[in-house]
This record gives sequence, structure tokens and C-alpha cells, in this order.
Amino acid sequence: MQLDEARGLKEKVALVTGASGGIGGETAKRLAARGVAVAVHYHSNAKAAEALVSEIKDAGGNAIIVGGDAGREDDAKRIVQETVDAFGGLNILVNNAGISTPIDFGAMVDENVDRELSANVKSVIYVTQAAAPFLENGGRVVNVSSNLAYQPIPGMTLYCAAKAAVSCLTHGFAKELGSKGISVNAVAPGATKTQMTAWIPNEMIQGIADGTPLGRVAMPDDIADIIVFLASPESRWVNGRTVLADGGLL
Repeated sequence: MQLDEARGLKEKVALVTGASGGIGGETAKRLAARGVAVAVHYHSNAKAAEALVSEIKDAGGNAIIVGGDAGREDDAKRIVQETVDAFGGLNILVNNAGISTPIDFGAMVDENVDRELSANVKSVIYVTQAAAPFLENGGRVVNVSSNLAYQPIPGMTLYCAAKAAVSCLTHGFAKELGSKGISVNAVAPGATKTQMTAWIPNEMIQGIADGTPLGRVAMPDDIADIIVFLASPESRWVNGRTVLADGGLL
């Protein structure tokens, strides 16, 4: 059965932050494959974002690049406005931008704390604020949290706290924006093979895989498929939820 185009994703517009690779890049490609015009956001890796947009266009999709620091209010507003100016509207926001930096307890100083919270928390706040007026009456917001929000580990406590904040923002924003016809959900991945997790030793990755009922860690497409579902009409009665996607580890 073909998806009813009136209810589907075709001709929708999405902004995916932190989309130059990994989960964000895979999400952008999957949305584009379903007929969504995608704004591929990057902060520092313009070359990767350009390559992704070229790949999407070569496959028949529609995409543009938008750059900037999503954790800065002015940049967030500009990123959203450039998306709307290019495509004429905005229907889907995927807040994927973030960093994952091991920071020991004693190294939690202003510079590190501000950087971690700006990338992982402020970006969700500012981009969602800027996007909300365009998302009214059927828009979707999908945030990327982490399973570490539920089970912090030494050396990653600040990151875990930031991702717990993302889940809290998700639930709170769902209540604040629901009356405007906007649903807000999140996905909380476990260990996923991306550039962000490249620093994790192989033996630790193998240990996570061995402890996961499905016997492996995630690939970016495992998480991207859940994001696409949460962005689609099929998820219309899911709101204010964080989907734990770690293969059953927790």
C-alpha cells in the first residue's frame, strides 16, 4: 500500500542540525529519500556537509547547506530563517547537534562546562524557539538524547547531564507546544558507530556489544530510522516521549 501523499513526508521541509555526518547525516539522507527538502546544518565541517548535499542531490533529492553555531541564539535564528527562505517553510526539526567529550570531575571548569552545555543543550533551546512559529499546525521536533542520561558513567557525567536535560526539554516542550499543533519527541541512542564515538577503545565497544541483548552496537541508520518515524505522520499520537534505542542494553 502506498503512503497517502497528503499524510506523508513528501514535499515537507526539514532542518537537521549537526548533519555533516553520523546520525544526522543518515537522517538527512533518509528524509530526502522520502521526498523531504532538507537543510543540512554544520558547525565546523563544511566539507562533509557539502559532500552530503551533493550525495542527496545526486540521488534525486533536494538539500541545502546552512552553517553556524546552533548553541548561539543569533546563529540559531539565522539557521532557521535561511531554511525557511530557501524552501518556503519548515515542518520538521531534528535537533541532532552536539558533542561528546570525556571530562573528568576535576576538569569541569567554565570553559568545558560552557562548551558542553552550549552544544548539547542551548542548541536545542535556541533552534526550537526559532523554529516553533514555522512548525505550528502539524510540525515535528525530534531531539537526540542518549541512554547515558539514564545511566551516567565516570568521565562522561557532564555529557550525561546535558543529555538528561535534552530529555527534560523534550517532555516540557511537548506540553508547551502541543496546543500549537507541534509534537516534540526524542530518541536516546546507546553506543553508535560514528565519528563522535571514535575515541572509545575497541575493547569497550566490544564489551557494550557483548552486554547488549541484540549482540552489537548501533549503526547510524538504526537511529535515523527511528528519527524518521518520529518525524512522520505515523507517529502522530506520540508526544513528549524519549525513545530508548540501545538494543535492550538498559
